[in-house]
Amino acid sequence: RVLLIPFFATSHIEPFTELAIRLAASRPNAAVEATVAVTPANASIVQSLLERRRRDGHNAAAAVKIVTYPFPTVDGLPKGVENLGKAATPTDLARINLAALSETMMRPAQEALIRAQSPDAIFTDLHFTWSTDIADKLGVPCVAFNVMGAFPMLAVRHLVMGDVAIDHDGAATVPRFPAPRIRIPRTELPDFLRRRDYGASNQVHSMQAGCFGLAINTFADLERHYCEIYVRQGYVKRAYFLGPLSLQHQPSQTITASRYISWLDTKPNHSVVYLAFGSLAHVSDAQLDKLALGLEASGKSFMWVVRAAENWTPPEGWEKRVEDRGIIIRSWAPQTAILSHSAVGAFVTQCGWNSVLEAVVAGVPMLTWPKVYEQFITERLVTEVLRIGERMWPHGAGLRSENYRKHEVIPADDVARALIMFMHPGGSGNVARRRVKDLASKSRATMAEGGSSHNDLHRMVDDLMAARGASSFSRL
Repeated sequence: RVLLIPFFATSHIEPFTELAIRLAASRPNAAVEATVAVTPANASIVQSLLERRRRDGHNAAAAVKIVTYPFPTVDGLPKGVENLGKAATPTDLARINLAALSETMMRPAQEALIRAQSPDAIFTDLHFTWSTDIADKLGVPCVAFNVMGAFPMLAVRHLVMGDVAIDHDGAATVPRFPAPRIRIPRTELPDFLRRRDYGASNQVHSMQAGCFGLAINTFADLERHYCEIYVRQGYVKRAYFLGPLSLQHQPSQTITASRYISWLDTKPNHSVVYLAFGSLAHVSDAQLDKLALGLEASGKSFMWVVRAAENWTPPEGWEKRVEDRGIIIRSWAPQTAILSHSAVGAFVTQCGWNSVLEAVVAGVPMLTWPKVYEQFITERLVTEVLRIGERMWPHGAGLRSENYRKHEVIPADDVARALIMFMHPGGSGNVARRRVKDLASKSRATMAEGGSSHNDLHRMVDDLMAARGASSFSRL
């Protein structure tokens, strides 16, 4: 019996739910019972994904259970706002983060739930660093689940170990990393690295080291050198590389019949630009205007997801001018189904880890436009290590910053130029497409029987079952 406890963001909740489904399906005799623990306002995210997976034919989704525990009362935070993606203001987002990372506020409810559920193993988000202490008290193994990928997590760790040394050009080089050399301007580093405030980061890495093991949503052929570092350097007791958990399921008839997929059916292969920037990043109205005008000037067909929280009105007359070749989506988008459609030729992405994996699985090259957190670091994996995408902005074109207020606006002409060059039949996008198509093939192989991620999942379940047996014997 395993209990999975994700952080309060959809980008964490969904991979945890996918992992729960994989765990439930890992033994044909239903030997693994998986339960996802979330706060009440986040339960619908789990339920919706489980229902979609059931419609996709993933029978194990029906076996996954959901339990809830209370989100703490936070001064100034509206009741029911328990997910970073639901925060209406940066202040509300900060309030959720502060509560979520507070052991005083979060641990009592989580510990009470864990004791009530009495699981044989716990899968915890890296943010909940106290989970290992609870697990140790109960005598059950605790696996830390990293939804970010090996490269960005290790880059952060090595930058901390090197005390974020900024050179005369205002950039930090990630120390003790395999080639290519990774340099990141100070403005693109996460806030805690810019401030050299390593307390929370050190707690996370200490927790990882003390856990039964670390599971990562990645696969060896994607991040081989960085996966090897985890094992070779002894950063963790056991490492399991389980991804891509987002591996495309057979889309349900409801999704394939959706107007978005029907619209894509009318477009030639590799002709459509898909744009989505995740559920967290805010994009200024000025930048949205320039992006809209750049899409228009490019002449390319496009499908563009704009967060509902962005109260943005397109430039006057723009929607009429592009209505035959563009769609704006302001609600949930079936992203994996969209990316897997043959009409999609490029993905403009913020480099959230889930989006990167979904693009890899679908074999779609990326134009990168990172916004927050570790996304500027992940961009380097896409553009410099794997070379399956290019920066939307060329180097030196303007200031990019993790703080959107300092992020320079990309002019419409530059947006159009980047799209035209990347999508040109003989352009750089074709080279990136060949490389990402190769990774797409490897991603399917790794999840199939005998593949490395498939084997790691079963090895992890075997290890946890052995630990359960040893624990039961020791109590006799």
